[in-house]
Amino acid sequence: MNTPHAEIAVIGGSGIYSLLDDGHDVQPDTPYGPVSDPITVGVLGGRPTAFLPRHGRAHQHAPHLVNYRANLWALRELGATRVVGTGAVGSLDPAIPPGSLVVPDQLVDRTSGRAQTYFDGPEVAHASFADPYCPEGRTTALKAADRGGWPAVDGGTQVVVQGPRFSTRAESRWYAAQGWSIVGMTAHPEVVLARELGLCYVPLCLVTDLDAGIQEGTGVTQEEVMAVFTQNIERLRNVLAATLTALPPHPSCACRSLAPTAL
Repeated sequence: MNTPHAEIAVIGGSGIYSLLDDGHDVQPDTPYGPVSDPITVGVLGGRPTAFLPRHGRAHQHAPHLVNYRANLWALRELGATRVVGTGAVGSLDPAIPPGSLVVPDQLVDRTSGRAQTYFDGPEVAHASFADPYCPEGRTTALKAADRGGWPAVDGGTQVVVQGPRFSTRAESRWYAAQGWSIVGMTAHPEVVLARELGLCYVPLCLVTDLDAGIQEGTGVTQEEVMAVFTQNIERLRNVLAATLTALPPHPSCACRSLAPTAL
């Protein structure tokens, strides 16, 4: 049996899974244990694509318990050189309302206890991470969103919190006071692991709510997040497919060269 191949990987939720043409599931083994769920390999935007549901198809993995190392390792083993990560985020800026699409260019880690490197020893390496996201991929995604009639916010900082709870008002106001734009639970360590493997990482962040310190009322609820995500999933899938179609066949960015070498 031939090993399936995918040049691009998509990590996200089940609403995107249904877009893949001629998809079939694979369950790869990794040195880091099982992936979140079987990976579907098919075609999206005319490109061989692997789709991995980050939290599992039944949303059974909390953000702090996702096996990020196994997920990224398996996608690289399938041949992916680029990863497009989709996800729901909260806004820390009233000028970025629910229903907005954000393509951030920076990241702040506020998580704890997550396995976040492939270099635990005895081999050690230090990843260059000044600019976490692929510049070529970001530009491609922004142009795809413009062409699709859903202009995205270009740039901004995503702060990644531990979860699975949402932020308190005090935490939310502090994040906003730092000038950070959006808040999520899964970009770290996903993005840094992609960097360690020399993979380009492109973020597509769907704003589902104003975070607790920004809105009035009871604060963010899971029901609110899922409702807004469902309302916008078709637009997100369209931008995703257009991004994959427009990505150059061979990356011209420096992401691959930034993968660290063990000391």
